[in-house]
Amino acid sequence: MKDHYDLLIVGTGLYGAVFANEAMKKGLSVLMLDKRSHKGGNVYTEIRDGITIHRYGAHIFHTSRKDVWDYVNSIVPFRPFINSPIALYKGRVYNMPFNMNTFARMWDISKPEEARRIIEEQRKEITGEPRNLEEQAISLVGRDIYQTLVKGYTEKQWGRSCTELPPEIIRRIPVRFTYDNNYFTDIYQGIPEGGYTRLIEGLTEGADIILDTDYIPERKKWDAMADRTLYTGCLDALYGYAEGNLQYRSEIFEEIRLEEEDFQGNAVVNYTEREIPWTRIIEHKHFDGASSPVTWISREYPVDYEKTGEPFYPVNDERNKMIYAKYRAMAESEERLIIGGRLADYAYYDMDKTVAAALKKADAVL
Repeated sequence: MKDHYDLLIVGTGLYGAVFANEAMKKGLSVLMLDKRSHKGGNVYTEIRDGITIHRYGAHIFHTSRKDVWDYVNSIVPFRPFINSPIALYKGRVYNMPFNMNTFARMWDISKPEEARRIIEEQRKEITGEPRNLEEQAISLVGRDIYQTLVKGYTEKQWGRSCTELPPEIIRRIPVRFTYDNNYFTDIYQGIPEGGYTRLIEGLTEGADIILDTDYIPERKKWDAMADRTLYTGCLDALYGYAEGNLQYRSEIFEEIRLEEEDFQGNAVVNYTEREIPWTRIIEHKHFDGASSPVTWISREYPVDYEKTGEPFYPVNDERNKMIYAKYRAMAESEERLIIGGRLADYAYYDMDKTVAAALKKADAVL
């Protein structure tokens, strides 16, 4: 470790790693800090029993931007992966996203016009402007789909009844009148060979990295070690919660090793019954086609942020937007401070948007 660096990066997740890579391409020296005991943030993966484990939920890279796809593949080659999740409700399996396979299973029909007719008829239940998420969802896809595949999952995800959630959470629900189970519509879809940790290691090669270190308590000390700082964490924490706490939903991941070759036959299975406490089960070996006599699964339990201290999904209501705007103004008033990433932006980003945003910011400020 050196006495002084051109750039300090707080957070070793995807945004910070891409930014570090761009800085080092320009010849800048980079020091990176992370509170966790590993680098990579929520895209961190590790190998167990020959299986790549996605420690913080399923991460499938998808984009229609060739430049972004080429950029990540220049670090680590990506293997193709098509995400085709299924939903389980009271013992019955439904395909996701909502498509003709879903409708055939639900209503015993086979033609798109039959599905359109049923959905259109059920949508009529809602008249006027939807007042909550339940009315919004029914106005989009009808009561059957809402009751079976939306209601329970959403209430578990947000910890509140759908009648208490604002309609803007679900502005649209993807519905396809074709037999297509490909969840994403992007041209490029895949997962890095060997896992996302390989991608992060490639992006950050050449940077000095210190783990298990909280930047905020000794901010002055760390800032003094570099000319500029990129901060990718929560802004409310950075400013001592002076304007109030930003609200998040979090996740608990229960990892289980099973002495069987295949538990569920698919990478992602959503559990849409309200009575089942987890929202989905991930079976990791299906991401990369690993062959082993055992398997690893992860159950995902949505919880309040206070239970874990790990922020995942921002609660983007009016209160939080107002609070965030104040913190954003504070950060932008600091000349040597750069902010970016999903936490600093109080936003939920797909990975391709994270890469693109980091490249854009690096190009603008470095």
